[in-house]
Amino acid sequence: MAKASDRAYDTIRAMILSGELSSGEQLSEEALAERCGVSRTPVRDALRRLEAELLVRKNESQRSFVADWSLGDVADAFELRAMIEGYAAKRAAERMDDRTLDRLRSCNSAIYTAIRGKAPDVSAFLEYNKRFHEIILEAADSRRLISLLGALIEQPVVWRTAQHYGKEAFNSSHSEHDDLLAAFARRDGAWAEAIMAAHIRRAFHAYADAHRGLPSIDKDAA
Repeated sequence: MAKASDRAYDTIRAMILSGELSSGEQLSEEALAERCGVSRTPVRDALRRLEAELLVRKNESQRSFVADWSLGDVADAFELRAMIEGYAAKRAAERMDDRTLDRLRSCNSAIYTAIRGKAPDVSAFLEYNKRFHEIILEAADSRRLISLLGALIEQPVVWRTAQHYGKEAFNSSHSEHDDLLAAFARRDGAWAEAIMAAHIRRAFHAYADAHRGLPSIDKDAA
């Protein structure tokens, strides 16, 4: 049962994070069971786990839906990320070694490859951006930080934010990673913390501007 439940959890979670299951969409246990190749019981267990992670919500009649966050919810999530991930960057800088720094550089090079074309490869950007932040979290060497940040980093809003990026916003993200690498190379925790907090705040405003129908950050700067 545990393996079936884990398979259902991983499959449904991936569908939510990728946007295949959209915000507010009702979740059919029967359809999900068929998609995951399991019975309905493991699906129910998976939905309970996802509800605890705020990826799924239930209404008064106990029907399950993909969680739909308000702009205020999103602001809270990014504010927490800025504080906690900023602290993680500080710890990572103070514990940085050359091997980890090389891994981060390699990851940011892959990000550059993903965004340098006329049409950025958003999927590749998301994959390597996620890995870049995961490496920093690993370097911070704190199980509590990993637990706190895991859900925040992988919220569907992160995926949606990237969909609103223009060329300059992708370039800004890559450039801010370069700034982080400079701070890490010098083992400067305070510098890394400030850069990371600003990096997260800029990402929030990219999302918020798109949500409000405002011009994107890169258009404002042009």
